[in-house]
Amino acid sequence: MVKSTLVPFWLRVIAVAAVTLTTLAPAHAGLFDDSEARRAILDLRARTANLEGQLANTQNTLLDQSNQIVQLQQQTANLRGQNEDLSHQLTVLQQTVKEYYADLRNQMQKLEPKPSQNEENKPETEADNSDEPATKAKASTSKNETTAFNKALQKFRAGEFKGATADFRSFIKTYPQSTYQPTAQYWLGNALYAQRDYKTSNTVLQGVVKNYPTHQHAPDALLAIAQNQLEQGQKSAAKQTWQRIIKQYPRSEAARTAKTRLK
Repeated sequence: MVKSTLVPFWLRVIAVAAVTLTTLAPAHAGLFDDSEARRAILDLRARTANLEGQLANTQNTLLDQSNQIVQLQQQTANLRGQNEDLSHQLTVLQQTVKEYYADLRNQMQKLEPKPSQNEENKPETEADNSDEPATKAKASTSKNETTAFNKALQKFRAGEFKGATADFRSFIKTYPQSTYQPTAQYWLGNALYAQRDYKTSNTVLQGVVKNYPTHQHAPDALLAIAQNQLEQGQKSAAKQTWQRIIKQYPRSEAARTAKTRLK
């Protein structure tokens, strides 16, 4: 009797437990799904934050690069402006040098050394028959002057500026009273200019203007001085020299050239 009573009781307990487990299983599964979802959401948020940070960094980088491009464009524009300015200056300088050498060639063509008055007027037979040593010496010296001057000038014309410089200096020292002195000094100044010795060239040419102010080469010497000043970047000084030529030698060819260059 007792046994028959206990068996149904345990069966009922087992049945209740089975029902309970069946009820709890879906709830546990639901709890598991919510946890995974939360973890996925947190993961997604972290990735989003990371991407936003990368995007911000990329935007900053692009902004920096954009600013650099703008700066480079400005620098390029400035360089183009400087290049155009230098090109213009070079064109002006080349034209000035071209005009200067054209003037120089014209002066050289006009320059033909003449013998001294004694040689020109005295017949050769008279010089040969003269018994006066002083007269013979004077005629000989005049001929040597002309020969020495022509030698130096021909070297200059041939573009042998170093040799012409040495010969003109020798002539100036050897024949201090020669009528060729101002002309020799003028061409010496130009030979030095051709060798880009602008400072020494200026000194020599200024001596021509100072010591021979009425000589035909005095205004040309000033013109050469202005060119030397330009070559040394002394634009203001060159302008003053041109103005001096116009004022001091208004009717000279150099004055006309100076007016053109002042423009």
